[in-house]
Amino acid sequence: MTRPFRFGVNMTTPDIGEAWRARCVRAEALGYDVILVPDHLGMVAPFPALVAAAAATERPRLGTFVLNAAFWNPALLAREIATTDALTGGRLEVGLGAGYVREEHERAGLEFLPPGERVGHLIRTVTELDRLLGDEVELPRPVQLPRPPLLIGGNGDRVLRLAAEHAEIAAFAGGRATKEGGLRALAARELAERVDAYRGFAAGRAVPAELNLLLQYVAVTPDRRAAVRELTPIAPELTEDELLDLPLIAVGTVRQIADQLRGLRERFGFSYLCVLAPFMEAFGPVIEELSGS
Repeated sequence: MTRPFRFGVNMTTPDIGEAWRARCVRAEALGYDVILVPDHLGMVAPFPALVAAAAATERPRLGTFVLNAAFWNPALLAREIATTDALTGGRLEVGLGAGYVREEHERAGLEFLPPGERVGHLIRTVTELDRLLGDEVELPRPVQLPRPPLLIGGNGDRVLRLAAEHAEIAAFAGGRATKEGGLRALAARELAERVDAYRGFAAGRAVPAELNLLLQYVAVTPDRRAAVRELTPIAPELTEDELLDLPLIAVGTVRQIADQLRGLRERFGFSYLCVLAPFMEAFGPVIEELSGS
């Protein structure tokens, strides 16, 4: 069964006070279904920002995209989740990942563990959250029982298996972490392989998860090739055709982008698509074009 589209905006540009509330109101007016906050040093703290977003809006759900599990003690995180879900009237969605930015760990005074150990901590965190949030004795209690919907983001087999076992939403990173701490964009064939791996792990699920992808670049333009040429300096190894084929890039007219996203849903199953804050306005007409589909 084809899922209807949902659209989220990841508020990566820090704002506070009235500017933050105004941005959230604008996101709701543009038709976004989810207002998201990342978990990076140098940006707003996720949970207070989401409570403020809830007070300024009525319809959108509110999510973390995604929490760095290394920053959080599971018991304290469970308290934050339960309280935030209660204060937002049951609108919270919890996104979790293993974390990948070495410099942020160092600034926080945390050891930057090898990838396998970071994933191990993520697995322990998810297991504990399921236990703590499902415990009827624990207080406070979330509105959404036994816990708010869980999104798990990543590409590796262990993370995909974890998402298959626990998450209502499986989020695929459009890039792969490099040794230098950055991200390398995944080609369509690489992303397809990761989605296929996830489907194998999730074969026994009674209810299929929603599949999510973050679009890293959006340009509404009649000249698609001119738009991707701007990306050449950050991906010099890719040709224009290869850039245009990247799943995490949405360029073209509103109709072309809408057709591209329909293709992503048909080919990969991505029905929950997110954009970064700088592209929030540009993507609004695409949401309108795809409304109800």
